[in-house]
Amino acid sequence: MSHHSATIEWQRNAEDFLDQRYSRRHHWRFDGGTEVVASASPHVVPVPLSDPAAVDPEEAFVASLSSCHMLWFLAIAARRGYRVDRYVDLAEGVMGRNASGRRCITEVTLHPEVTWSGEPTPTPETVEAMHEEAHHECFLANSVTATIRCLPVSGTP
Repeated sequence: MSHHSATIEWQRNAEDFLDQRYSRRHHWRFDGGTEVVASASPHVVPVPLSDPAAVDPEEAFVASLSSCHMLWFLAIAARRGYRVDRYVDLAEGVMGRNASGRRCITEVTLHPEVTWSGEPTPTPETVEAMHEEAHHECFLANSVTATIRCLPVSGTP
């Protein structure tokens, strides 16, 4: 079992706060030293109270699912002897309402495009099977109830 942590920090600064017109901009710090500027989504909290240039939790959720899937896919491809040169995913998340009427990410769709080199190169069926295996192995996909779809984009050999 492993343990994962992040430090999330927000400061009021000179804002009133009680008028509810405070900045939602904050920082995420990770154990490796990386710091990310984060904010509420401008789709949820209007600008200037949110920072559209910052990462919002919904984007981070979608990115983390895509990243987990990619890392498993790369491991599977390497183990099977397929050389991946590039992997790009334009992942998308949809905000909706669950059965209780609460807002949540209801669906995440991955659109991975993989570029291969060398021999052998996998067939489209093998690529699909590797994506399916990556989906089943992904720790994060196994942790959520939202529908997660993977629609691979045909890559170039």
